[in-house]
Amino acid sequence: MNQDEMKGKMEQLKGKAKQAAGDLTDDERLHDEGRADEAQGDLREGMGKARRKVGEAIEDIGENLKR
Repeated sequence: MNQDEMKGKMEQLKGKAKQAAGDLTDDERLHDEGRADEAQGDLREGMGKARRKVGEAIEDIGENLKR
């Protein structure tokens, strides 16, 4: 797991917490803000996974060239 994936997970958790707090306090704005944070976390995690997979593919190519 790379740094983008970890930050994405943290943003998702923060978003879920804001949603729960918004639900408990009937604060629609806070709930919506939490949904936006969670979506941003999903995007960041996805970008991190893609970056990791590209890096792994490059490493595999390098290992195959050595043979």
